[in-house]
Amino acid sequence: MMRPEKLIVNAIAIILAAPAFAQVELKTYADRNGYLDVQKLTCAQLANTFQEDADYLTTWYSGWYNGLAQKHLMEVNRAKSLEHEVIVHCKENPGKKIIEAIDVVFKEYRAEKGIRMKQ
Repeated sequence: MMRPEKLIVNAIAIILAAPAFAQVELKTYADRNGYLDVQKLTCAQLANTFQEDADYLTTWYSGWYNGLAQKHLMEVNRAKSLEHEVIVHCKENPGKKIIEAIDVVFKEYRAEKGIRMKQ
């Protein structure tokens, strides 16, 4: 049986060894006028913001893409699932732009579901 002192020392060692990432508010990435250039935001920036800001941002992107496609419906479960996939992809590819990650995730989703885009 492990002694309590050793357990505490091991727990502290694990905490200190884990990388520390300070999360910041989404507005940190805005220009001096308060605007975000959504086409330039990176996956690292998405991963480094608070979860509610990441949720907000991915919801905004969803609306943007649906607007471009002239769609007015949202399937909540699919949207949440794809948001999660985008965040996972971004954590694995911090150097990519978010819009590139969205493109990859959407293409994979469409291929998996057999969805073909209109030309």
